Amino acid sequence: MTDEKTTKTPRDTHYANLRRAHRDQKAGGAQPAFRPRPSVPAGETAADGLVRLYGIHTVRAALDNPRRKIRRMLVTRNALERLEIADIAALPFPAEIVEPRAIDKITGSDAVHQGVVIEAEPLKPRTLSALGEATLVVVLDQVTDPHNVGAIMRSAVAFGAGALITTARHSPQESGVLAKSASGALEHIDQIEVRNLAAALDELHAAGFQTVGLDSEGPQALETGFSGARIALVLGAEGKGLRQKTRDTVTTLARLDMPGTIRSLNVSNAAAVALYAAHGFLKAK
Repeated sequence: MTDEKTTKTPRDTHYANLRRAHRDQKAGGAQPAFRPRPSVPAGETAADGLVRLYGIHTVRAALDNPRRKIRRMLVTRNALERLEIADIAALPFPAEIVEPRAIDKITGSDAVHQGVVIEAEPLKPRTLSALGEATLVVVLDQVTDPHNVGAIMRSAVAFGAGALITTARHSPQESGVLAKSASGALEHIDQIEVRNLAAALDELHAAGFQTVGLDSEGPQALETGFSGARIALVLGAEGKGLRQKTRDTVTTLARLDMPGTIRSLNVSNAAAVALYAAHGFLKAK
């Protein structure tokens, strides 16, 4: 499957044309015959508690998720083909073929919607009892940026994590931005919401999880800090990191050793590295 980030979109073509026209103008060529597309702000939010999800991979994953209740779709002919929908009339919800500008008016022209947007009911968060036999989970301590949370979801699914655990407060709600950053992963991982993170960590301990908190000043290197058959990676928010109560509750505080000049990573990048290390440890057991 083509990586969504490398897929050429109409917006990519638009800016490529602008760059080509600029080069021609500097070289003495003719003035461009087109004008830049005006910026369009996002329209009103979806009604009745629905969320708008957009992007080819995001929508394809939503269509394939039996838990997802979709109420409406707007899609271009090109996107319809990329979604491999042969008969739009056979969809179990209203769907309409439109021009890209009609979707711009809903999502805003800055959203990379790739010609499709759906309105759907948010997925209902699950409880810790839904963990089942999962051996690897990710716990977020007040990470609020939807771009980061979406990227962490994508890495979590890629490395086989069984759940993403967040707090009911100080966590982003499901949205188009989060779902687009997750590139379909939103539909493939259990999202568990807890009220008290410290109490949830204690529940994980009782279930046999080693909880490993990532901290730049952690006493152990991450790759030597794993010891359990079930691992919960705990990551804190940008800037402030793990809260003190969380630091006091986790089984292990570990650091990512980085030999370069920059000694810290964006939380989503740190999550990807930690997931890779934890997956390798568990696989070797």
